[in-house]
Amino acid sequence: MPKPEAAALAAAIKDWGAEFGFQQIGITGIDLAADEARLNAWLARRYHGEMGWLAQHGTRRSRPAELVPNTLSVVCARLDYLPEAQADAERQLADPDAAYVSRYAVGRDYHKLLRKRLQKLATRIEAAVGPFGYRVFTDSAPVLEKPLARDAGLGWIGKHTNLINRHDGSWFFLGEIYTDLPLPPDPPTTQDHCGSCTRCLEVCPTGAIVAPYVLDARRCISYLTIELKGAIPVELRPLVGNRVYGCDDCQLCCPWNRYAKQTTEPDFRPRHDLTTARLLDLFAWDEATFLARTEGSAMRRIGYAQWRRNLAVALGNAPRADAILAALNAARDESPPLVQEHIDWAIAQQSKARAP
Repeated sequence: MPKPEAAALAAAIKDWGAEFGFQQIGITGIDLAADEARLNAWLARRYHGEMGWLAQHGTRRSRPAELVPNTLSVVCARLDYLPEAQADAERQLADPDAAYVSRYAVGRDYHKLLRKRLQKLATRIEAAVGPFGYRVFTDSAPVLEKPLARDAGLGWIGKHTNLINRHDGSWFFLGEIYTDLPLPPDPPTTQDHCGSCTRCLEVCPTGAIVAPYVLDARRCISYLTIELKGAIPVELRPLVGNRVYGCDDCQLCCPWNRYAKQTTEPDFRPRHDLTTARLLDLFAWDEATFLARTEGSAMRRIGYAQWRRNLAVALGNAPRADAILAALNAARDESPPLVQEHIDWAIAQQSKARAP
């Protein structure tokens, strides 16, 4: 493909991406050598915890052409998802009787929507250039999406390890198209605009951001409430607070998110009052209700038992209340061992709060 033609195609891809609803499209090459070294050092420290899949694919995660042969360029896309004003999320988080669900999960599962949009973009490219080699990804394969997005000019990786865009903050999803087209790369984001700010390190409830740009996932509440399948470590349970699925603290405190815009995507709007839910109301869901209310949601993946485990911890952290103790005691004997252990802990916390 001659250079002028490639440049015209790259510009057209960005126009088409905007037509399909993406907030930004960038293009990069496939050299991730420095990020591969950082990934290997992070894995060596066991910071990935039980997420063994992060180490299972060897260099295919950091070498796109090993994952998809003949890959030359990566088209990176950004799609905003913030469903409400940040102040509303902050109010929910500050209420110890309320349930906090990470805002990326209060609407429909983003995977399908983002994948369909990327596929439409790939099909549009194909209509323009003819058949070409490509593969679409949405957090669904061993891809270093944040380094690729950084290299494509979509933002920089902040001290909390999320990607930040100078004009739009960090409340967005990322997706990629690996392609064998030799497209001209966009200038990478080389400047780190975090400066001397350390708010995300200071705010993290469990101290999971152990150093700037370094996350120990084993302490991260998103990991504890979503990825960890067993018992939440006892010493970390009080720090989980009322967060029952994921955690947004490092984004809520980030100064750059004053520029974040609320999404216009209907699929990302809150469902089932999840942005205003109360802990006891969610704990009252039986499994059938859980399955019905989480249909088409990212929350479905953790399953009912893990959901109950998370809620039990949050109820243990809530202000003492007869209604909480009654709900916990009523649910204890019918719960599986994992949930029962966390209910016992919550009952002890509630009882301890009552002691003179």
